[in-house]
Amino acid sequence: MRTGMFDSFVTRHWFNAEAKAIWSDQATLQAWLTVEAALARAQAELGIIPQAAAQTIAAQADASAFDLERLSRDIAFAQHPFVPVLRQYEALCGEPAAGFIHWGATTQNIFDTAASLQMFQSHQVLSRHLDAAIEALCTLAQQHRDTVQAGRTHGQHALPMTFGFKLAGWLDELDRDRSRLSQRLAGSFVASLGGAIGSFAAMAGQGRAVEVRMAAHLGLAPAGLPMRSSYDRVSDFVAALGLLAGTAQKIAQDVVFMQRTEIGEVEEAFHLGKVGSSTMAQKRNPSSALMLTSLARMLRARVPLAMEAMVRMDEGDSSATNVTDALLPEIAILATSIAETLAQLVGGLVVHPEAMRRNLELSQGLIVSEAVMMRLTALMGRHEAHHLLYDAAQRTVAEGIPFLEAICTHAMWGTRALPDDLAQSLQASAYVGDSAAIAMETAARLARR
Repeated sequence: MRTGMFDSFVTRHWFNAEAKAIWSDQATLQAWLTVEAALARAQAELGIIPQAAAQTIAAQADASAFDLERLSRDIAFAQHPFVPVLRQYEALCGEPAAGFIHWGATTQNIFDTAASLQMFQSHQVLSRHLDAAIEALCTLAQQHRDTVQAGRTHGQHALPMTFGFKLAGWLDELDRDRSRLSQRLAGSFVASLGGAIGSFAAMAGQGRAVEVRMAAHLGLAPAGLPMRSSYDRVSDFVAALGLLAGTAQKIAQDVVFMQRTEIGEVEEAFHLGKVGSSTMAQKRNPSSALMLTSLARMLRARVPLAMEAMVRMDEGDSSATNVTDALLPEIAILATSIAETLAQLVGGLVVHPEAMRRNLELSQGLIVSEAVMMRLTALMGRHEAHHLLYDAAQRTVAEGIPFLEAICTHAMWGTRALPDDLAQSLQASAYVGDSAAIAMETAARLARR
């Protein structure tokens, strides 16, 4: 029987299949065995255990040879997550190699180092999808560098901008997310040995050398000081994943807003057979954007739990490691799924420039009040210009008259002549600042990466 969101027939398609495979029971067991094999090799190279034993340990490090159902029963009975694994491993290796498995290590050393391997694999998948999302947005930003739309603050029209400029904002933030994750990965996920409390006591002064060699076999950096009570490194990376989730959710919610029926400026990909409602046949919901928001919420809700699990008693505390052992796979799968869903969303985004132009005109010129104020400042000072335009704007809203008419008929003009180019100041497309240049420069910079 399958239970849980990753396996349910209703929800399993939400989550990246590669990430789920990386953190499956079989793959997790294989990661543990890979670490044990690397440990044995390192110890054999230093003469701590026989070379023949290390070869046998490595040769039998194959998860497919293990009985997972028996492991599950034995783990429940022993109330220990790894000793039953060692028992089967010892039986597969036979004597004398069985006596050299797990030499000087403790369970958390194996679990944490294996999780590092799995997170590196997950990051490769995540990065591929994040790169695809950024590439798609670069293309869109270049295509729509001059596509004028309303910029909004607090849900209201603010100033004109281009859609390419909006995309540049998404791109720049995603690039920072990508950089943060890349910078933190190697330092957050290391090879940890140390033994019972991290002091390497069982390896007669060669423990740190073993950790360095074990790390090299695994392609990881050595922890150096593998304190079992320290989890700040992983929590640092998890926090960076939380920031990625925040960026992704912001993008998704922008898409949801712009796809509203009365806005209609963008639309996510649609195919015949995609259903928006079981009762309202007309619905074309932004389901990918909404799914992205859901995934981001689920991930960000787990970040505080990872932070809280940093607080550990003594030199080892299973009340915390139990949490993170269960939590980290979920976080990795959710983060990878966020990157994949984001790439799908922006890769299929349909832009409607005509709707952007239509919405730009809704305020009858109010959206360029700043442009007019800057033009009038030369005649009357910024403060007087702002007062005049405030009054005119309220008339436009209250009476429904065009903004230009409300300006021209304002009593503050008195005997002063109206500027000849006042109407030009109300051209929204002429007041987008550096929007187009920023869009192109951002897209070009990220495309080079």
